[in-house]
Amino acid sequence: MKLYMFFLIVSFLCVQPLYAAVPLTLDEALEMSLNNHPHVVEAKENLHSAEARTGLALANYYPQVNFAADWNKGRTYVAAQENIKATEVSSASLYLKQTIYDFGRTSGGVDAVQSNRTAAEKALAITRQDLSLRVRSAFYLFFAAEKQVSAVAETVKARSEILRQAQEFFAQGIRAKVDVARAEANFYSAKTSLIRAENNREIARLELANAMGIASLGDRTPVEPSAISPVLPERLPAQQEAVHNRAELQQLAALKLSALANLKTAKGSYLPILSGTVNIGYADRDIPPTGNVWGVGLNLTVPLFSGFSSVEQVREASSTINAIEARQRDLMLQIGTEVESAWLGANEASARMASTDMEVTAASESMALAEGRYKEGIGNIIEVTDSQTQALEAQTAHIQAKYDYYTALARFDRAVGKSSK
Repeated sequence: MKLYMFFLIVSFLCVQPLYAAVPLTLDEALEMSLNNHPHVVEAKENLHSAEARTGLALANYYPQVNFAADWNKGRTYVAAQENIKATEVSSASLYLKQTIYDFGRTSGGVDAVQSNRTAAEKALAITRQDLSLRVRSAFYLFFAAEKQVSAVAETVKARSEILRQAQEFFAQGIRAKVDVARAEANFYSAKTSLIRAENNREIARLELANAMGIASLGDRTPVEPSAISPVLPERLPAQQEAVHNRAELQQLAALKLSALANLKTAKGSYLPILSGTVNIGYADRDIPPTGNVWGVGLNLTVPLFSGFSSVEQVREASSTINAIEARQRDLMLQIGTEVESAWLGANEASARMASTDMEVTAASESMALAEGRYKEGIGNIIEVTDSQTQALEAQTAHIQAKYDYYTALARFDRAVGKSSK
């Protein structure tokens, strides 16, 4: 029976599918974020709301049609007869009202909501651009953390070998106990750094998932993107491209048009409204009524005094326009700074990449020589420790320079108004 259960368990384990990690490219991460992130969903719904308000404003161009029915019975004083008389009246009517001209109130309102819809559309574009930058930065951060784990793991391996060598020398009486103690301390220091590096990698993985709008990457494993050539675009054309592309500027332009339309509406409140009315129906003592009634008329509404509300509406709209113009000027300065800062950051990181690459080569050679001298018994533990520390610092600096360069390029794309890589 026990043998049968053993084979049953083995058979069960053998038929279980083996799940491999699913690769995740940068393009896939961007697509998931730009389509499904809650910030994008919120911006899309705000756009739908703005579209609905546009339809609501356009409704003022169409006639308003209402149906009304009424029945009334009671005793009423009839002035002509100077007497109280029992009455019973029922009526049913269709009522139509159409604004003929309102001196820009309706057109101004429609222009305002249409401009607000454009502003909401640009807000969606801004959200997508911000998320694109966040995903790219998180993606590059993950691989920087991954490479840091590899670099520290190599240091742990090298220090483990030195510790073994120091113990062997001590056993043979070639080296003092202090070498073993120092090598052991260096080894566990590297192990501590490895624990920290692995934790940073998990945090970077979590940040990438959050940037994508999901709780966890699960079995998705990011695939390192191909290397980016360190060639930067010209600075002046980039500034001009940013002014042309930035959705923030386009959003402010739309908001200014909306404010101008609101000013038009506010000024229209000083002027009269001309409307036409038509009603047709039935009225009688009986239910349903059988007597035909109808009426056609014009209605002219002239505002005489509204408690200064029209004056304040004009002031508010004018101040809004001035505020938007100030924001436009400030944003122009900010965009110039962002483009310049990202360009300088990428240029500086590119130079550091080349410098630290040579530093890594030199530090690795120095470490190899120091380790070789120690194994031959002619070097000392301090020399080995310093060379290993220098090599790790050089690798860390190179990893940081590469991450800074890729992130600066992502910031540069965002500064000039690009939404993806």
